[in-house]
Amino acid sequence: MTGVKKRVVVTGLGAISPIGNTVEEFKQSLIAGKSGIGRITLFDTTGLDVQIAGEVKNFNPSDWMDKRDARKMCRFSQFAVAAAAQALSQAGLLEKDSAYPGDEKGTAETLPLAQGKRIRGDPARVGIVLGNGIGGFEVVTESFRKLFESGPRRMLPLTVPMMIGNEAAGNVSMIFGAKGPAYTQVTACASGADALGQALDLIRSGRVDMVIAGGTEACIVPFSIGGFQMLKALSTKHNDEPEKASRPFSANRDGFVLGEGAGVLILESEDHAKARGAEILAEFAGYGGTADAYHITSPDPSGDGGGRAIKLALEDAGLKPEEVQYYNAHGTSTEINDVTETKMIKYAFGDHAYKLKISSTKSMTGHCVAGGGGIEAIACILSIREGIFPPTINLDAPDPECDLDYVPNKVQYGTITAAASGNLGFGGHNGVVVFKKYGA
Repeated sequence: MTGVKKRVVVTGLGAISPIGNTVEEFKQSLIAGKSGIGRITLFDTTGLDVQIAGEVKNFNPSDWMDKRDARKMCRFSQFAVAAAAQALSQAGLLEKDSAYPGDEKGTAETLPLAQGKRIRGDPARVGIVLGNGIGGFEVVTESFRKLFESGPRRMLPLTVPMMIGNEAAGNVSMIFGAKGPAYTQVTACASGADALGQALDLIRSGRVDMVIAGGTEACIVPFSIGGFQMLKALSTKHNDEPEKASRPFSANRDGFVLGEGAGVLILESEDHAKARGAEILAEFAGYGGTADAYHITSPDPSGDGGGRAIKLALEDAGLKPEEVQYYNAHGTSTEINDVTETKMIKYAFGDHAYKLKISSTKSMTGHCVAGGGGIEAIACILSIREGIFPPTINLDAPDPECDLDYVPNKVQYGTITAAASGNLGFGGHNGVVVFKKYGA
């Protein structure tokens, strides 16, 4: 890309997470160091070694959207629509759909955010990029059960359109009337971060003025728990004390905890946001993406791949390492990831790595797969705006090989003008995003 890059800013945030179903709830939980990990309630865990997960709690789709629309969506799509509705509302981009007559619940103004509303402005200039790693596993599971037990005629009629990963972007497009490109990024656990990077490039290229971007995931089902369990990737030692199970950078960590949720950001060109008088929350300054070319499930133990992604993101943002105060780590609580990620950070930040505040909010949310990239980007923006360094909880006995400042157990406060977040995915995918205080 040549010439001066368009500045891209953030004007809206939306979060559905194990520690809050709004951005405000999520923020307060980060400050409190609240765990969202508990016993699994979404299905019967009999026969599984893993009994815990970071479930989204008290989520009623009809609080956010038309119940008739919700019935046609898998849980991951519902999360995306709810988070997008929050973000669009904060950005001041929702208006009454003049073609919507209302229903028995009331007029469009009094209905849930994602019902009877459309996006203000030119819908052809609004894009969507959402990360999703796995798709609608609950529908896949149920349809396979019915296929094997009773034959194909008993399968759910909407099995295919509900389960496929692109349907979150498709549903957000249809409900809010966004008619620009609608993409789905699938790079496993890096999907959310990579989706944000793709959205950044879309706006810089001039193809669109605005993108609804982030990640969403809902795969807490027996199939995925069983699969990760067979990989020996999940924590199995804390079924009786779930809140202590996710222990990034701790010497006694024993695996990650599966989570779910969605984080969605409204990204706009600076010119577009200023022209419509939007409140600018932060600048989305840079992105870096790399591949390890090493192993299907393990990161390159040298830290080279992820470290290069951080360096590329900082270069894209026009920042020196010492100009970043906070790094939201992938921090999965697995034996290999946490040591490797520590090497990545040292590789990219050099001596500044020892002055940098680093934390894994997965200690509270669990690993939300593609949802993590969006949720953790929101944590970065909140850190800048609120002057908070979210803690890494359960860090009582640090691994000697993880010797940086991971903000153990309690929130810290300070001035933050730049923050970065990294996500690593199976297949060796690495995505890093950088946000700056607007006007800094």
